[in-house]
Amino acid sequence: MPEMRIEIGGREFEVACQDGEEHFLRAAAKMLDTEATVLVGQIGRMPEARMLLMAGLMLADRTAGLEDQLRAAEDRAAVAERVAANARANPERVEVPVIPEIVTDTLSEIAARAEALADRLDERRAG
Repeated sequence: MPEMRIEIGGREFEVACQDGEEHFLRAAAKMLDTEATVLVGQIGRMPEARMLLMAGLMLADRTAGLEDQLRAAEDRAAVAERVAANARANPERVEVPVIPEIVTDTLSEIAARAEALADRLDERRAG
């Protein structure tokens, strides 16, 4: 079990951790040191136990806020997933109206007349 020296609020501590957990211990100690340094800067020197307690409470408060945000994000994601699943299960039906046959016949007749006019114009220009 590795022994490590960490610094929190300007004070050194000797702690032990499991093999391979050194990185996590350093990261946690850095977070605690950041909070303790703020406290020492605001209040000045204080007993070690009080400094650690206050810094721990500040971290716990921040963690609680992040957990609330995480729960809210998870709730939003669950709602979005339900909406997406419902959309996949019940796709929106789009109906395309059928063009009546008389309209297509009329358009074909107009197109044929336009082509006949174009042919006559071409003949007059050529002749």
